[in-house]
Amino acid sequence: MIHFDSVGVRYPRAAAPAVSGVTLEAVCGRITAIVGPNGSGKSTLVRALLRRLPLLAGRITVDGDDLRDLAQREFARRVAVVPQREEAVFPMRVRDYVALGRHPHVGAWRAPRREDARAVEAALERAGIDPLAARPTDELSGGEWQRARIARALAQEGRALVLDEPTTFLDIAHEMAMFELLDALARDGLAVLLVSHQLNLVARFAHAMILLHRGGVVATGDPASVMRGEVLERVYEWPLVVIRDPAVGAPALVPLRQSPGRR
Repeated sequence: MIHFDSVGVRYPRAAAPAVSGVTLEAVCGRITAIVGPNGSGKSTLVRALLRRLPLLAGRITVDGDDLRDLAQREFARRVAVVPQREEAVFPMRVRDYVALGRHPHVGAWRAPRREDARAVEAALERAGIDPLAARPTDELSGGEWQRARIARALAQEGRALVLDEPTTFLDIAHEMAMFELLDALARDGLAVLLVSHQLNLVARFAHAMILLHRGGVVATGDPASVMRGEVLERVYEWPLVVIRDPAVGAPALVPLRQSPGRR
């Protein structure tokens, strides 16, 4: 569905690339997670997908079509992106906010049709916020706002959903609920590509992980292949151990206290 092929990106006036030689694939029916420490290039890949940064090398394809050849509207019909930070410009009803996701199909000059209304209602229900449809967006909690943003993305009816740190500022219950929702969406056939710092949650839910470090891929594969203590300790530069999650058997990272001699 979404394929990064040896992608390199450099920010304007930067001396070195932010990412280099990154290859990854997000396919329908699976959760693919990009992980890594701060500054490793995770969000840079999302910006490149949104064409906010030009490619220095490689290419990105969507359903086999080169991203550079896709009109913005066509891209938005195929891929919905939930960025890391976003605030509504002004308060509006949740239903009206979710309806913004129909813009790639409606355009600026055509009135919404029945199929657009059906898509909005389906997105509200799928994201579990249909009871909040009439509430102003500035009255939502952090978890409710994140679900409203996902509902807007679902209203686009694309085959891929890309999320940059979807659990930022959420408590444990809302983090789990968010990943359960993403798991359900993947099981429904969506390609889910997410950037996350939550390694243990990712290891529970993701089908594939790509570990970045200093702009390059250092490990890729299923969670058991990527979540290896010697690799993670080198990448995160902190003492840690990897154990088995007693609830589901997935690998889980446990950071250790530094001994006085290592400080």
